[in-house]
Amino acid sequence: MSCAPLVAALALIGGGVATAMPQSAAPTAADAATPAGRLAALYDDIWQRWLREDPTLATSVGDRRYDDRWPDLSPAAVARAAQEDRESLAALETIGPGGLSAADRTTYEVVKLQLERRLSLAPFEPAVYAVSHLGSLQSATSPQSASELQEVAPFANVADYEHWIARLRGFGRLVDQVTEELALGVREGRTQPRVLMERVLPQLEAQRVARPEDSPFYAPFKRMPASIGAADRERLGAEGRAAIAGTVLPAMARFTRYFTGTYLPACRDSIGISATPGGAAYYRALIAYHTTTDKSAAQIHAIGLAEVARIHRAMDEVIARVGFKGDFAQFAHMLRTDPRFFYTNGEDLLHGYMVIAKSIDPNLVQLFGRLPRTPYGVRPVPDTSAPNTTTAYYQPLAQDGSRAGYYMVNLYRPEARPRWEMEVLTAHEAVPGHHLQIALQYENATPMPMIRRSADFTAYVEGWALYAEGLGERLGLYTDPYQKFGELTYDMWRAVRLVVDTGIHAQGWTRQQAIDYFMQNAPKSALDVANEVDRYIAWPGQALAYKMGQLEILALRERARAALGDAFDIREFHDVVLGTGAVPLPLLDRTVAEWIEAKRAAIRPNASPPSRP
Repeated sequence: MSCAPLVAALALIGGGVATAMPQSAAPTAADAATPAGRLAALYDDIWQRWLREDPTLATSVGDRRYDDRWPDLSPAAVARAAQEDRESLAALETIGPGGLSAADRTTYEVVKLQLERRLSLAPFEPAVYAVSHLGSLQSATSPQSASELQEVAPFANVADYEHWIARLRGFGRLVDQVTEELALGVREGRTQPRVLMERVLPQLEAQRVARPEDSPFYAPFKRMPASIGAADRERLGAEGRAAIAGTVLPAMARFTRYFTGTYLPACRDSIGISATPGGAAYYRALIAYHTTTDKSAAQIHAIGLAEVARIHRAMDEVIARVGFKGDFAQFAHMLRTDPRFFYTNGEDLLHGYMVIAKSIDPNLVQLFGRLPRTPYGVRPVPDTSAPNTTTAYYQPLAQDGSRAGYYMVNLYRPEARPRWEMEVLTAHEAVPGHHLQIALQYENATPMPMIRRSADFTAYVEGWALYAEGLGERLGLYTDPYQKFGELTYDMWRAVRLVVDTGIHAQGWTRQQAIDYFMQNAPKSALDVANEVDRYIAWPGQALAYKMGQLEILALRERARAALGDAFDIREFHDVVLGTGAVPLPLLDRTVAEWIEAKRAAIRPNASPPSRP
């Protein structure tokens, strides 16, 4: 799932995607006198503030109150947000977790860590890195990236379009604030790598159009629903064109001049964040932020090397099974180039994804006791971002059920997108991966505040999705040895990330060194490998969370199986893991440990449980 709000570059929003779903009832006057009641009020205050600070987050989660504005990225606003986070953390700690139920204690710890994570990055002024080829002012991969915010914004009535027009009219202020942050980065020597910023140039060029109607920002006006009357359609279209012509296009032209004339020439040749002032400490903070562990870069690098070796052994077994005569490099070359592994057109590729997705659904009952009510669909990645984004990603549902989840698949250059990766990719992005996990989190009937329900800890969310890939054989996938090799390729891909991300940002690897290591160990296409390496350069530490989360869930499963013996039920285990919603890995460990002990206590009258290994 490669979605992140426009201000994700600031790394200040701890929540993910959510909207108004059942949550804790508003505390009564009597409740407010209790610690739980005071905490409930505090949680709501923090969440409401975060939505006000980032209207793009509010839009993405289905909260319509701020659909007419952009975030305030001024230095004063960013500093104020950090100060208010410090005050909220102090208030939280003053109340404390004493006397809370187990569920409420988990919520307390989740909120506390969210605040601590935001504050841990604030001293590094992440806003100076606000522009990336992955998304910002220019249209790119994230549906919250400027013009592509329209992918999740509502356009059902006149008010929705008027909100979008207001956003268009306010776009110039946002552009100028981002420019100010980039200028600060230039002065402090904290710029983005030049190799990435060169990828931004064609994205900016795509925003430069002669007519407002050709701007990506105008797209919603081309699909106004019939329920909007003709007079309103004409008026809204005219106002949209005027806002784009008068504000958006001049702002983008202004930004492009600054970017090409000042920022790009000042960009650094190095690619690792550690090469910037304070960058080594920043990378350590980012590792903790994304993995929710205290592992060092050196420890994670070693884990990655061990995983790469383990997966290589499994790959060699598959190569031997298909009778291939040649070494790993030759087999990988065959997988990347043999025409039988590729579709020749995007329509067939899209249909192939749809068939795989729906073939999984009936088998989910074998592994899960609870399944989500909200459906998901399969859609192509927008053409504007397809050349620069990953093979697929998940666009989350709205919690109120007003928007289904979507498995977004990249149809750009189908001849470069192998069939053998389609099953494992679907398991990750759709079910039993992201859609199943996120939909269950949003539909959780247990009362919890929005700040908890909307939590988005990458190590949990992406760790679950990577773990879900390994469930494919139990769901009817990977019956073909090449599809099985595809699963191993994706597992290898995440293991390689541990080595490459830490290599780039802690050990001084070059971009070519990272690409070569990736190509030597995972038979991904050259296009995917280049995109992936550039993603790790642009988003330090984020890619580490996948494998670290997967390994934790696998370890918990084996611990539960060893402790419970015949009483172990994989469906119950999955329900426990998914029942928490996104939490830091230490809290997931505690939750599973408590479940194991409860199960052991329940079976003691009948049989002695097996001893721990």
